[in-house]
Amino acid sequence: MSQRVYIFDTTLRDGEQVPGCQLTTEEKIVVAKELERLGVDIIEAGFPISSPGDFKSVVEISKAVSEPTICALSRAVKGDIDAAGEALKWAKRGRIHTGIGSSDIHIRNKFNSTREKILEQAVAAVKHAKTYVEDVEFYAEDAGRADLGFLAQLTEAVIRAGATVVNVPDTTGYCLPDEYGRKIAYIYEHVSNVHQATISIHCHNDLGLATANTLAGVMNGARQVEVTMNGIGERAGNTSLEEVVMALKVKKELGYYTNIDATRLFPVSNLVSQMMRMPVQANKAIVGRNAFAHSSGIHQDGFLKHSENYEIMKPQDVGVPESSIVLTARSGRHALKHRLELLGYRYDKPTLDGIYTRFLDMADIRKEVNDKDLMELVR
Repeated sequence: MSQRVYIFDTTLRDGEQVPGCQLTTEEKIVVAKELERLGVDIIEAGFPISSPGDFKSVVEISKAVSEPTICALSRAVKGDIDAAGEALKWAKRGRIHTGIGSSDIHIRNKFNSTREKILEQAVAAVKHAKTYVEDVEFYAEDAGRADLGFLAQLTEAVIRAGATVVNVPDTTGYCLPDEYGRKIAYIYEHVSNVHQATISIHCHNDLGLATANTLAGVMNGARQVEVTMNGIGERAGNTSLEEVVMALKVKKELGYYTNIDATRLFPVSNLVSQMMRMPVQANKAIVGRNAFAHSSGIHQDGFLKHSENYEIMKPQDVGVPESSIVLTARSGRHALKHRLELLGYRYDKPTLDGIYTRFLDMADIRKEVNDKDLMELVR
């Protein structure tokens, strides 16, 4: 089995559903071009049937971007699929992403249907999508809560109908990592034609486990991950692209790789944050403001002696210019000495000890001490 993991980015579809994060077609094109430079394999550009604007966005992104596959979402409904097929006419490589609920909760309460009817509708949807594009992805919505036997039956049926990718989403962020990993392993063990398609995973973050679940899925055979920049998306969000990419990159012993240019992660994160007016939390892994910042005296001392004491990757690996030493009342003498030397000040130990005492008094009041504050202190 290939160790390459394909990156399916749904920032412009699932991510854009967040209240207040809607983009114009022109803005979507800007983001799509940056995702192309980043190296994503598939861009889910929109849900064409949902609005004229989304239909137009899929059309224009298809024209503007040439390397990634352009994907359009649809429900397992003929009209949805027709709209997706029409919108993808200009795509160099187009994919229709169609599907329906797979859990009994969704089958009963959302579709008022039965497992048998869901199977029929799923197969019909895939066959109809194949009349437009060769590359058809099927999503088994709420697979995280679906019966394993039925999920395997559904997966086998849609692959037989022509699906090239089967998405096994934890739509509600319900699973624990070992539970989700076992679900993917079960599909590989019980679906006779599973190797005729790529198994994809799409995890939501309701319990804060989206990245962990995604990695568990990869380690049990999935080779496509559905992610968004900064982890944006419905409710608590989706799996974060940057977290999965860097986890696979840092943990080289796993043997997996992606085609992502990691040095572009931070710039693209900033672009998405600004254009969608969605701030990135300071302690966000990989791209947060504090991801490479050190303020504890113990950590600062260890970092200054050797960066690998407290950093498992270099900031430059993800496009961050450099690590930062943040001076607070928790900082130690080593950090203060380092910052003063950067400003051109060198002191013997007794003098530095006196400055450090005054520094602590200042830090208690001002919370964070910047270079201007230090200049005032040494004067």
